[in-house]
Amino acid sequence: MSSTILDCAGKSLDLSKPRIMGILNTTPDSFSDGGNSYQQGRLDLDLALKRAAQMQADGASIIDVGGESTRPGAAKVSAQEEMDRVIPVVERIAKELDVIISVDSSSPALMKEAAEVGAGLINDVRALQREGAVEMAAELKLPVCLMHMQGQPGTMQDQPEYSNVVEEVTAFLSERVDSCVAAGIDREQIILDPGFGFGKTLEHNVELLRNMSALKNALGLPVLAGLSRKSMLQGLLQRPVEQRLAGSLGVAMLALQQEAAILRVHDVAESRDILELYWQIEASR
Repeated sequence: MSSTILDCAGKSLDLSKPRIMGILNTTPDSFSDGGNSYQQGRLDLDLALKRAAQMQADGASIIDVGGESTRPGAAKVSAQEEMDRVIPVVERIAKELDVIISVDSSSPALMKEAAEVGAGLINDVRALQREGAVEMAAELKLPVCLMHMQGQPGTMQDQPEYSNVVEEVTAFLSERVDSCVAAGIDREQIILDPGFGFGKTLEHNVELLRNMSALKNALGLPVLAGLSRKSMLQGLLQRPVEQRLAGSLGVAMLALQQEAAILRVHDVAESRDILELYWQIEASR
């Protein structure tokens, strides 16, 4: 089994109890909160810091900063533009808040720069498959979150197909874990993400949610659940993105029942209530 405590650049992330990762997108076009850190078309560091501070106060153990939208059909972002969106925000948060900062990026150069200004965790939707990424992560010695995605963001939802989605996601993540360990990354510093909504139909997402604990038990590593406001809630509830809070909390509870170690969410305060409710009831058994 994996260790329950991860060393995030000197800050400890104790996963003996589920934790909340608050989403801080520094993009103008993310599907749910794009532009929330912008004023008059420009990234506003004060606004980004205010949002991060509120998420920490509401119960987030991790602030996940991302500068590239990975929604289906999103425009590509240059390496420099992603850097310009992420690094100043990470640096500002690190200076002013005592919280673990995650960088949601596949760029080795950004990983390095972010670590130098205070990031403590790498969250990569491409599972460190870009050239140089796994080597950089090993050099930085930060915990990493490896996500499964079939295809690439621009086309991943065109026609996703699996013979057995749970087995195939598990096999992919197992291979990526082995590659990371071979490159020098400590296995006990790895988190898994099945990648809800990334190259999956509604049926695939539901099957993965039903079997998250199987993924955890197969690889013996903590699992992150990124279900907040996802399009699967449109399929299940016919709710637009701005009306998906109740659905997001419902699937968060289901993820906790499937042994999720981290909930990656937009609505931190409400998710904290769900987590505390779950934990108090489970702990009283």
